[in-house]
Amino acid sequence: MEETRIDKWLWAVRIFKSRTQANNATKKGHISINGEKVKPSSTVTVGDNLTVKKNGFIYEFTVDKIIDKRVGAPIAITCYTDNTPEEELNKFNKWYVGKSKGEFREKGLGRPTKKDRREIEGFKDIEDL
Repeated sequence: MEETRIDKWLWAVRIFKSRTQANNATKKGHISINGEKVKPSSTVTVGDNLTVKKNGFIYEFTVDKIIDKRVGAPIAITCYTDNTPEEELNKFNKWYVGKSKGEFREKGLGRPTKKDRREIEGFKDIEDL
């Protein structure tokens, strides 16, 4: 039966940019195989279910093919099935709706006056608490 180290496989299929990142994530307990947290030296086989916590998201994968050398993205996506729920992928969308860049004031204008502050609060629809 084919198997390889979990950190090597995660790097090879491009889930992490480097093997060191995959290794560190595994050490921190962000990777689990079939519901159990694992060490970087743990092996992964075809059919294993992986849970990967990365950048605030919890991804779920099923291993379809074992590789231990890094390959191009079109080949890498054939090595796993992404089972991540749609609501997990969209969990930050509501938070970002209506958000934009931070406020900006032209250099040399100084601090806003009381009148400026009232106009800003009116524009932003901020009420006194």
